[in-house]
Amino acid sequence: MTYRDTLDYLYRQLPMFQRVGPAAYKKDLTNTLALCEHLGNPQHRFKSIHIGGTNGKGSVSHMLAAICQAAGLKTGLYVSPHYKDFRERIKVNGTYIPQSRVVEFVEKNLDAIERIEPSFFELCVAMAFDHFAREKVDVAIVEVGLGGRLDSTNVITPLLSVITNISYDHQNLLGETLPEIAGEKAGIIKPGIPVVIGETHPESAPVFEKKARETGAPIVFADQHFQVKESASTDWLSSIYTVSKNGVPYLENLKVAAGGPFQSRNVATVVQAWQILGATSLPEIAGQEILRTGLSELRTLTRFMGRWQIIGEQPLILCDSAHNEAGLRIAFERIGTMPFRQLHIVTGFVNDKDVTKTLGYFPVQARYYFAKADIPRGLEATVLQEKAAGFGLHGRAYTSVRNALKAARRAAQPDDMIVVIGSIFVVAEAI
Repeated sequence: MTYRDTLDYLYRQLPMFQRVGPAAYKKDLTNTLALCEHLGNPQHRFKSIHIGGTNGKGSVSHMLAAICQAAGLKTGLYVSPHYKDFRERIKVNGTYIPQSRVVEFVEKNLDAIERIEPSFFELCVAMAFDHFAREKVDVAIVEVGLGGRLDSTNVITPLLSVITNISYDHQNLLGETLPEIAGEKAGIIKPGIPVVIGETHPESAPVFEKKARETGAPIVFADQHFQVKESASTDWLSSIYTVSKNGVPYLENLKVAAGGPFQSRNVATVVQAWQILGATSLPEIAGQEILRTGLSELRTLTRFMGRWQIIGEQPLILCDSAHNEAGLRIAFERIGTMPFRQLHIVTGFVNDKDVTKTLGYFPVQARYYFAKADIPRGLEATVLQEKAAGFGLHGRAYTSVRNALKAARRAAQPDDMIVVIGSIFVVAEAI
């Protein structure tokens, strides 16, 4: 197989949630466990940190990976989905898994893959764990794909579990209420393993506390101890924060190479996790200089992308992967404070998402360019256009994200602003 042949096999032969939706979601760990058993259980051959939640888990995963790398630890990072390159999902010290390793993995294990018939995600998880074990990483940061309890990543026994927050997303799979969704996310809480909850919510906190009691897992809510305020933005890609602990100044002028209105909450979660890990199972990362170096060099260390990313100026073009109620609300609150003559929004969603629950957060004064992402799950642009009109959002439908962005560029003046937002797959085609 060539690398292209291997990718074609992965995408076409295996159910992929990003392409086909809920049909690819396996509600048990049988296939993952079988694959790991075939591979000699690589998930038990390295230390790990498990990151779940509705919003922010990708940012938190990258931040913790950057801190570990800054401490000199050989660090694996597994995230999903990818934007441009399949290999973004599996990194060691910021370096993508080699194409040759992807090909070798599939060829070597083809009989087992055909026998077990895993989903795309199940196979990716097994490939990541195999790569991390072969590379002898000191620690791997593992981001949950969907939910937690039945997610394929939930076969590890981590040093620490982290749940960033709970919001409405994937209700068709995880439940219609916040306690139901929290119950699925809480599935990554392991017996005796500390767990950090990023944000306290009255509906989800009791669920996490109950699970922690049942499993004997020490639990801490980051926002009950750490308060983070953005004190300055150095540019679009970085911000400076002031961190207080229990109301007392703790970290001044903490530079984080990640912009956007969401990151203050993520920073609180990361600082809490860093403090626990540094005091217990990963003493190598203790010390403020390690924290500062990792967060200030986040993008170069981990190749962080797709969140609050600027891809053009005059007009300013901002891309962000916010796609659910909580993420979109926060994003548009910040965008509303920015100086621009006219706002242009390129957007699109997947067809299994109830967009009526998110469209209410979009500003009516913007001009819209509706697009269908180039995946089978993409919602038809004309359907989105019609639904959006019911919320007072008006614009044209385009056959592709590229055409929509081109139209926005043509229409925009130098002092306008273009925002590409919605499905991660729309953002992926723009960056």
